[in-house]
Amino acid sequence: MSGHNKWSKVKRIKGPLDAKRGKLFTKLIKEITVAARTGGGNQDGNPRLRHAINAAKGASMPKDNIERAIKKGTGELEGEMIEELTYEGYGPGGVAILIETTTDNKNRTVNDLRTLFRSGGGSLGESGSVAWMFNRYGQLLFEANKFPEDNIMEVALESGAQDVSTDSDGTTEVLTEVADLYKVRESFEKIGMSPTSTAFSYVAKSTVLVDKANAQSLIELMDSIEDHDDVQRVHSNADIDEKILAELQGK
Repeated sequence: MSGHNKWSKVKRIKGPLDAKRGKLFTKLIKEITVAARTGGGNQDGNPRLRHAINAAKGASMPKDNIERAIKKGTGELEGEMIEELTYEGYGPGGVAILIETTTDNKNRTVNDLRTLFRSGGGSLGESGSVAWMFNRYGQLLFEANKFPEDNIMEVALESGAQDVSTDSDGTTEVLTEVADLYKVRESFEKIGMSPTSTAFSYVAKSTVLVDKANAQSLIELMDSIEDHDDVQRVHSNADIDEKILAELQGK
């Protein structure tokens, strides 16, 4: 397949250990609430909710917080109306950036993102300005060296996955059709091969090679966007050479 998720190989989506617990809880609570609102409060019949709850438990979120978030989603408790919105823009070097958010105040979110783009050397674009550059897939990530690549590939292909690739650091990525993500995940879990990350991901149809002059400012912009409370996931068509990354990391 052309157009692997190059940015995810440069900058992984932040996990529980990479964010302050309070900020992480805010993001997870929003995801649980939206999952319950769109698919119901029974996690057995709502794979998205089940995954969100598992992520919350993995971050040591108290059970009461999880239950309140579910009840807000199903309408059993009052709460702010949380919307799922996608924003698009350009970063340094002409890189396309696609941002998935969950927000209770879209005016605040768009103003904050516009400020982040402006200060980071980029610009927030109109709806549709970069979305056409991406295809949406389900994405499973497997920790480096945890499972043999051949085993991952065998299960992935048997369960209907679209593609399997392994990064230079040993992390293996499995891409699925959107509708098949949780079915493929369950095929792995049945044999004790749980992925470290499960998400819907926008994969660039083609990538933009980022030179050294723009790489640092792009990474800083992506970091600032990912750190925003309303942002769930960030995608890009950036491709940064590993030598440049190594130089920047050595600073």
